[in-house]
Amino acid sequence: MTLKLCVIPGDGVGAEVIPSAVEVLRAVAQDLAIISAEAGWACFERCGDSFPTATRDAIRECGAALFGATSSPSRKVEGYRSPILGMRRAFDLYANLRPTRDTGLRPAASAVAASLPDGIARADLLIVRENTEGLYVQREYMRGEEAIAERAITAAASARIGRVALEHARARRKALTIVHKANVLPLTDGVFRDAVRAEAKAFPDVAVNELLVDTAALQIAARPQQFDVIVTTNLFGDILSDLASLWGGGMGVAPALNLGTGVAIAEPVHGSAPDIAGKGIANPAGAMLSAALLLRHHWGRTEAADRLEAAVHAALGAGVRTPDLGGSARTQEVTAAVLTQLGIHR
Repeated sequence: MTLKLCVIPGDGVGAEVIPSAVEVLRAVAQDLAIISAEAGWACFERCGDSFPTATRDAIRECGAALFGATSSPSRKVEGYRSPILGMRRAFDLYANLRPTRDTGLRPAASAVAASLPDGIARADLLIVRENTEGLYVQREYMRGEEAIAERAITAAASARIGRVALEHARARRKALTIVHKANVLPLTDGVFRDAVRAEAKAFPDVAVNELLVDTAALQIAARPQQFDVIVTTNLFGDILSDLASLWGGGMGVAPALNLGTGVAIAEPVHGSAPDIAGKGIANPAGAMLSAALLLRHHWGRTEAADRLEAAVHAALGAGVRTPDLGGSARTQEVTAAVLTQLGIHR
């Protein structure tokens, strides 16, 4: 079966790291067919739409996409909406998977891991983030001088993401942590927690506990190896996964996958990084590992995903690293090193 992929570089460093990710993806999936499309802030400035209908149609045709980054403004711009949020809504991409594995790429994190007693594993966790609700419904309005944002949580969406997290926990180390703030938000976070707890009754082999989000943040920073799978609401998941990425090497290495029914969109977590865009030093690892998530969780090609992930970590482990990881390698040098690990020489 030919794999069809819609490739959307987006803004900033997306135009540099996405081609690298596609190149290494082709090395492990020779039957890959590409459709190119556009989305993002530059697209909006050019045509007045950050997520054009043609791009939506291309994603639907392929069933899978690899998106780079968007330079969304931090102010309200009439007519502009974040394209990745538009993609999530258009295809009901309700589950966001963000894995983190400590591979010793960050000196501080590596030193902590090295100090652990024998038998204590390095960090290896998966944050499963509800991807359609919470504050990301973007219901904001003014009431006099008061700015108000609404937070929407439903039992149905909470149960749905709970099942996804429980299934992943069952396939991993059979432990799930529900993260919430129900002591302050008893209605919304209470609905979320209770819905996930109800789903857990069908997974008696999975140990379930819960933490308040502030405590969870502290524990991820201090003892991440205690976690297997974390399930949480949209904004909490966004923040906690960025924090957890420290253990995997930072934002430049962090992958993510948006999953729905029949459609998946992979995206590196790092954003458009305008400070380094165009310099050729962006870290392509996050985009490459995001492509590996497509292989594993959408296309079901586990062996190819294993090969790609191992090649990325081997190249970085051998010291071919961009400046964000303390090295001096350029984007294309990292790409060449990963290809070499895959047995391909440019």
